[in-house]
Amino acid sequence: SNSRVRRIVCLLLHRRDSYLVSFAFCFCLIVYYIYLTICRICYRLGILITSANELQGIVIVIGYWTKALSTAAWISISWLTITLVNIGAMSLFGEIEVVTSSIKFGWILVIIITCTVILAGGAPNDEGPIGFRYWNSDPFTNGFKGFLTVLPTCVFAMSGSENADVVACETTNPQRSVPKAVKLVWMRLALFFILGGLAITITVDPNNPILFGASGSSASPFVIAFEEGNLVPLAHMMNAVILISVLSTGSVAVYAGSRTLVGLSQVGMAPTQMMKADKLGRSWVTLVPTLVVGGSLAYLNVPNTGAQIFVWFSNLSALFTLFGWASICLSCILMRRTWTLQGRSLNAFPWKSPANPFCCIAIIVVQFYLSVRPLNDVTSVKNFFANYSSVVVIFVVYFCHRIYAGGPWLVDLSSVDLNKDRRFYTDVQMEESRISKRGSGVRLLLRPEQVVTVRKAT
Repeated sequence: SNSRVRRIVCLLLHRRDSYLVSFAFCFCLIVYYIYLTICRICYRLGILITSANELQGIVIVIGYWTKALSTAAWISISWLTITLVNIGAMSLFGEIEVVTSSIKFGWILVIIITCTVILAGGAPNDEGPIGFRYWNSDPFTNGFKGFLTVLPTCVFAMSGSENADVVACETTNPQRSVPKAVKLVWMRLALFFILGGLAITITVDPNNPILFGASGSSASPFVIAFEEGNLVPLAHMMNAVILISVLSTGSVAVYAGSRTLVGLSQVGMAPTQMMKADKLGRSWVTLVPTLVVGGSLAYLNVPNTGAQIFVWFSNLSALFTLFGWASICLSCILMRRTWTLQGRSLNAFPWKSPANPFCCIAIIVVQFYLSVRPLNDVTSVKNFFANYSSVVVIFVVYFCHRIYAGGPWLVDLSSVDLNKDRRFYTDVQMEESRISKRGSGVRLLLRPEQVVTVRKAT
């Protein structure tokens, strides 16, 4: 169900991006500024928390091999690595992501094949065929509430597909590249989540004590499957791929955080200095604060109290993600309404997709239910705020900003200028020909009317 919500959000987001390539601009154009302010705070906090959590995740992954160095030392090394990736040219960042994504994509195929061999009894552990014996257990541990309890963790793990909206601002032909990229979401969901989850359920006992007694990568179901199948080298390779994935996610979080500030500065929601970038497409005014704040938050894990703090942070990030997804749905609904109010045909959209915002709303209601009635825990004010603190933050920011700024609830949709700062493509083939003659490159949208082209290093 969470995979479906993620796909719905992707379809909504990129349907709009094939027309307007700036999330901050599109949202500010159609939805009132006060709501955009809340989205800015929520999305920025979510990114900062994600980058900090990934740094801590690197420490956990490396702990599978050695604990010779302290937590602070590994956080510093990882932070330096992510910094070096993001301060390079945009082409370098893109090439690194292509390599890491290829590794992850190839490894998931290895996992599926290996788990199939283990299922058939081909593992060198003398256990014989496993079959589907583990499917005889109850499908939902702790019932429906147990199923709902893991949803915030799933949301936190699956957040990030909306970052393609940020990348769309730096592509040469978003009208063609954005829909093409989103169509690959089907393959990603099928391979990484559906088939990957299926591979785990047929090779790992859901009541395995290692799942609950171990920590870090040792508790990873993939690692457990390989170790119990006496495939220790594959377990180490699995851990290495996890390390690459965590580094990649942390790097993307820093990238998205800095570009979000650039987009917000375009619509007057951040200082204008944040629109400045050098010839390689790097906005130092936004990149440096994102690196500093995200890295500093990671050091909260050094003392013993850091674990409790990051429980709160993870819950904040998960619900901030849901709030961001609901905001994407709202902007798409209002954009469609604005389009029809002004007498335009829906067929004029470069790309259309069927979706609705009700899944996001339903999951937010689920999280509220679990906050009031938590699993295996007493109902208390402390548990409520620990699980639902982001909603409290949202309402506090909303009312404080409304008292300060005032203004109407929504903009007048009939007066919205849908052609403002829009990229027009009179002929797609002509646009592709122009791009091929110019050469491959990366573009940073500094202002809607100004585009800087960065050629790849040869």
